[in-house]
Amino acid sequence: MIRKHFAGFAASALALAVTAQAFAGTVTTDGADIVVKTKGGLEVATTDQNFSFKLGGRLQADYGTFDGFYTKNGDSGDAAYFRRAFLELGGTVYKDFKYQLNYDFSHNSGNSDDGYFDEASMSYVGFKPVTIRVGRFDPDFGLEKATSSKWITAMERNSAYEVADWVNTHENGMGIQVSGTAADLFYGSASLASKDINDEDGKGVKQFNGRIVLAPMNKGGNVLHFGLNVAARDLNDAAFDSRIRPRLGARGVATTGGNDAGTNGNRATFGGGVGLNASNLTAVGAYDTDTVFGGEFAFASGPFSVQAEALSRKMKADSNAYQDVKTSGFYGQLAYTLTGESRAYKLDGGKFDAIKPENKQYGAWEVFYRYDNIKVDDKNIVVSSATRETGDAKANVNTLGVNWYANEAVKLSLNYSKVSTDKITNANGDDSGDSIVGRVQYVF
Repeated sequence: MIRKHFAGFAASALALAVTAQAFAGTVTTDGADIVVKTKGGLEVATTDQNFSFKLGGRLQADYGTFDGFYTKNGDSGDAAYFRRAFLELGGTVYKDFKYQLNYDFSHNSGNSDDGYFDEASMSYVGFKPVTIRVGRFDPDFGLEKATSSKWITAMERNSAYEVADWVNTHENGMGIQVSGTAADLFYGSASLASKDINDEDGKGVKQFNGRIVLAPMNKGGNVLHFGLNVAARDLNDAAFDSRIRPRLGARGVATTGGNDAGTNGNRATFGGGVGLNASNLTAVGAYDTDTVFGGEFAFASGPFSVQAEALSRKMKADSNAYQDVKTSGFYGQLAYTLTGESRAYKLDGGKFDAIKPENKQYGAWEVFYRYDNIKVDDKNIVVSSATRETGDAKANVNTLGVNWYANEAVKLSLNYSKVSTDKITNANGDDSGDSIVGRVQYVF
């Protein structure tokens, strides 16, 4: 009943916000103490900035087709799904307290038992420029993850993240984070979270994240950005899913919130996963610590931008029956806005932001190329199988894409990806494949 009422409220609020999208300007009460903004969602705030309320959201509808390595038999498969369908509610209370609730109707984050909350957090900003945040949110790791999914260049974030997919996802856990900027030059964050994996005593697995960014140039169209990241979790006495299963840019091989390729989708296991039980969990005591280090770089000059990230992971064995699992990955990306606009950048968060079209009739057009590379070294695999040879499993993905920012609310994207693998194939023996994915995005 509660979920039914929430869905009804959400639908009504969504309709109100979409209707508000058609209007622009500011309305002030006779008392001159409340301002209502209707451009880009619905926002109500007091003029003294002590209280505010903003309703927004995003809808991303995807369709993709893929073949070769992306399917088990190599034949063409396809998928149509909502990648994200967020209703976002945020605001300010008593000036120094902020709240954020993001609810995902697409089922692509969370599950029915956890209510699909992508974020539910409170922040204290009274110690400016330091922010203290508590609740459910994604830990801070990496430039592309820090950038909102609304404004990342490619439709899916880089494959390097997939060899250590726990580092920047909340996994339905809770945490606390301290972040802030300094000298108009630095950004940093540190967080501690309790994830939804428990040890034998029922204690949640604890995870630490740290990130520091140096950005001597940090204005839109004039960016020079360097960053370092670390994430670590204690897996001692915990059973967990140790499989490394990248989608390699084609979410539709296995997704939720719509149709995917079903049993023919090939989300292959590159490593990990030795000694799994019926629930796909590695035995308690198999591994001790899981540590990831990362680096990031970005440069932007006018409509041109380049960015790159690399990471290295070590899952340390805690039993003579197992060997350490080591993974690494990197990507490099070039992007250019044909219509001349620059990508916005925010030092607070160390991230890129939206491209806002200057021409309201034709919008903004962006093209990009990205190269992804991953490697998984798992010496627990001592016998070759039909789809996985012994030795380091590798993959690289070349992606070409175009984005049309029709206006500040609507974005259309088309990505083509070519994957090649080594030491791992699908059931048909394919070590390469092609993927084409399109998206329609509406943001309010």
